[in-house]
Amino acid sequence: MSSFRPDRRDLLGALLATGGFFLLPKLAQAAGPALGPAHPFSFEGLKETARALAAQPWQPAEIPDAAVLDQIDYDRHNQIRFRKDGTLWLDQGNRPPVQPFFPGTYFRQPVRLHAVENGMAREMPFDLDLFDIPEDNPARNLTHTSGFAGFRVMDAKTHLDWMAFLGASYWRTSGYSGQFGLSVRGLAMDTAINGPEEFPLFTRFWLEPADNGDLTAYALMESPRATGAYRIVSRRDNGIVQDVTATLWLRGDVERLGIAPLTSMFWYGKNNRFTGGDWRPEIHDSDGLEIHAANGERIWRPLNNPPHTMVNTFAAPDVKGFGLMQRERDFEHYQDDGVFYEKRASVWVEPMGHWGDGTVTLVELRTDDEIHDNIVAFWQPGPAARAGNSYDVAYRLSWLEDCPVPAVAARFTATRLGIGGVPGQPRPHNVVKVVCDLENRGLEGLGRGDGVELDVTVSRGVVGNTAVYPVVGTNRWRAMFDIDWSALPEGDLAPIDIRAHVHHAGAAKSETLLMQLFPSQIRRLHDQRA
Repeated sequence: MSSFRPDRRDLLGALLATGGFFLLPKLAQAAGPALGPAHPFSFEGLKETARALAAQPWQPAEIPDAAVLDQIDYDRHNQIRFRKDGTLWLDQGNRPPVQPFFPGTYFRQPVRLHAVENGMAREMPFDLDLFDIPEDNPARNLTHTSGFAGFRVMDAKTHLDWMAFLGASYWRTSGYSGQFGLSVRGLAMDTAINGPEEFPLFTRFWLEPADNGDLTAYALMESPRATGAYRIVSRRDNGIVQDVTATLWLRGDVERLGIAPLTSMFWYGKNNRFTGGDWRPEIHDSDGLEIHAANGERIWRPLNNPPHTMVNTFAAPDVKGFGLMQRERDFEHYQDDGVFYEKRASVWVEPMGHWGDGTVTLVELRTDDEIHDNIVAFWQPGPAARAGNSYDVAYRLSWLEDCPVPAVAARFTATRLGIGGVPGQPRPHNVVKVVCDLENRGLEGLGRGDGVELDVTVSRGVVGNTAVYPVVGTNRWRAMFDIDWSALPEGDLAPIDIRAHVHHAGAAKSETLLMQLFPSQIRRLHDQRA
């Protein structure tokens, strides 16, 4: 789990749920924070800064108060409150109020914030007086930092948070429902390779408010092997939609470069319920990866909590879109009345323009709790990422309930695993049954005996007992099949890859289902039965 920091998710989750992200009472007109002198600002100028930095050796920020930050742990950090009268753009019509986060053990990088109006930028300098800090909290001794840890953005009327930037190049939004869930970040570098992952940092922000409550955030990204200039335009309308424009420069070679990375959590769902030990039926921020290929194929890949780290790549030249989706939307599927997983937003990435040759890469890490971000998905350019390369990328992030692109065929909504064989007959020990529910889209008016067929291929094992039919009394179909893996050697750790779709009269009637099963995990089904 070295690629992810559970404490980052744990702390940010706590901030969103309790101490740092809460409903603020409406105040009288406030003076706001003291800002520095005005300087001209433009996105073109920011790109030139990032380009110039890329030609220089990496210089990490000095952290003179490192010993103090070591003492500002989770509990100490949660004691610190931002003073409301220092809020940026508080009570200025519909402009979104902004409050910075205090640095701490898990957020050591100083982040400098600037307010932009009419092409002029003024810095909001760090000041201990902007925060209420308990007398015995070591944060009072943080006197040499040059910046904050990040910032949160609030609704002008309710003062509820709808976006937060905190840690490395991560950010989150409240999506369509007001419920924070998965994260995105600016760039992924060498995720899940045989070596350390590099986490680029947003070191400086320039924030430009809109009178309608929207916000544009400009960010300078820096890391040992990359620099970048980002413009993130956030709009709220039945969800949150963000247009991201970025120019990147590489200082060094990168084995696995990830554009538009999404980071989420999947502990267990219907397809691996037997691996979880919690009382709730399902626990996940996202339940699948959806990909729209340039050739028109649409792919659904249910997420896994694998026995060991897995990296899968899906060829996607000029990909039309991809996203980590939450398709299960019924409270009964989760039974969680605290964090409401059924309300977690799906995030869809839509490339603006042609991205060329590349793959959608999915990284799945083993986890045993819901506090760990163990899922990453991003687009990886096909050509090698070498020192000196530059990239101009643009894409739209849609934080919505579902994919914003209308479906054109039946979609898979649930996948379950069970012991294979036929009821009433002896059940073979090394046979698993896969049961998939689908929407009725495109299958209306068809039934058993009308020639609807299920096509299944597997990388290993033998497929049998295939069936596809409408579920009586519902508006859905069901596809099921067995996989006999008895010929695989004991202790085999390699997964079984599955590809399936429903067709009729020579035409595909469903998206393509891709799955991976692990014999070491499937054996638990038979062990539990025994």
